[in-house]
Amino acid sequence: MEASSSRGRGGSGSGSAGVKRRRGNGAGVGATAQALNDDTLRSVFSRLDDHFDLARCSAVCNSWNRVIDTAHLMRDLYYKRNPQARSSRSNISIKSYFKELALDEHALSFSRGPSEVYQWIGHPNRATICRMKSGSILTGVGDKFLRLWSAESCKYMNEYNAPNNKVLVDFDFDENKIVGLTSSQLCIWRRSEPRSIFQSHGASFNHGLCMSYADPEVVIGCDDGRAFVYDMYSRSCSSIFRLHSSPLTCLTITDDQFIAAGSTFGNVAIADQTSGQKLGVLKSTFAPTAMRCLSFSTSGQLMFAGSSAGYAHCWDLRTLRPLWEKRVSPNVIYATHHLPGDTATLAVGGIDGVLRLICQRTGEIIRSFIVDADRPAESSSRQQVEKKLVRQVAPDARLDNIPTRLRPQITCLSVGMKKIVTTHGENYVRVWKFRPESS
Repeated sequence: MEASSSRGRGGSGSGSAGVKRRRGNGAGVGATAQALNDDTLRSVFSRLDDHFDLARCSAVCNSWNRVIDTAHLMRDLYYKRNPQARSSRSNISIKSYFKELALDEHALSFSRGPSEVYQWIGHPNRATICRMKSGSILTGVGDKFLRLWSAESCKYMNEYNAPNNKVLVDFDFDENKIVGLTSSQLCIWRRSEPRSIFQSHGASFNHGLCMSYADPEVVIGCDDGRAFVYDMYSRSCSSIFRLHSSPLTCLTITDDQFIAAGSTFGNVAIADQTSGQKLGVLKSTFAPTAMRCLSFSTSGQLMFAGSSAGYAHCWDLRTLRPLWEKRVSPNVIYATHHLPGDTATLAVGGIDGVLRLICQRTGEIIRSFIVDADRPAESSSRQQVEKKLVRQVAPDARLDNIPTRLRPQITCLSVGMKKIVTTHGENYVRVWKFRPESS
């Protein structure tokens, strides 16, 4: 009886396991993509004819990434699209080719693709400046700390407090550190630490208004028209440039170590940081109005600016002459920016609250957007992030017919891959995400 009982229990166990195996080979694990062997996956992936689809598949899991990588599917697709690259004399790089593909999709998403906005409360009081780099967003100015966010998920990452209750006026950051400017002091934080690790001392500059950071130096623009170059490693001021006789309203550092600074007089001075010489002045053909923002194109040696009269400007730095000047807004433009490497689109925002994408080559408006607050929105309870719909505005639309609550002023913007972050002088932050037209 015991043997019989034992066999019964054993048979029952075997039968149960057999049922589980049969279920697994049916609608369970066996039916999932993880059960496919490498040869089958390789055959499936080799039929993909789009680099981005292949890249998305490689990001699903380690096993898919390994199959795509060891089969050299990316390389084969590249050679299929560019047979001339097989020649040993070809200068085409796979890396540069993929970079161009990504930039093309970015530009097409901006010019044609659908968009949506994600909005969340980022600060207790307000935030007037934002920066976006390498998938991270830094916001602040208006209260006494900066906050770091994920550009993809909008999740809070870290907070950085200004020392001694100082009020920040500008900031920037990179992968390792954050640099902040008060009216009389420079502060540096490690990205992993909320407490400042360095504060400049002494009276090297006063009444700082704006800054530009390119490791290891920070250029500080002041209200007396001078720019102070501060070396973060020697912790001292290395040089001073007299760029204007009026306050510096904006500045940037180019890849050629040129300093460009706009002023309330309506022009942009260019100085060579290496030689210390002032190279020239970029002037507008229109009546002088204060320059409010600058951005530099490394690809085309172009300088873009926005003015208090609503003009967007573009100069060729090789000739110091204007290429185009367009009045794209009826009011002040507070921010111009574009993705590094992108030669197609420039994002512009200002006091009228319309986000505009304009052509870098001509200055013509490509598309204009506002948030459509009258239409339903979705909310994410885990992050308290609202998903808002976007309304496209015709270039010749009468803005006075659009309620101001739908177009709060854009005090700052920063462009990333297929996304734009904006601040509005309020306590919320917005990320505008653009998708390819076909998605």
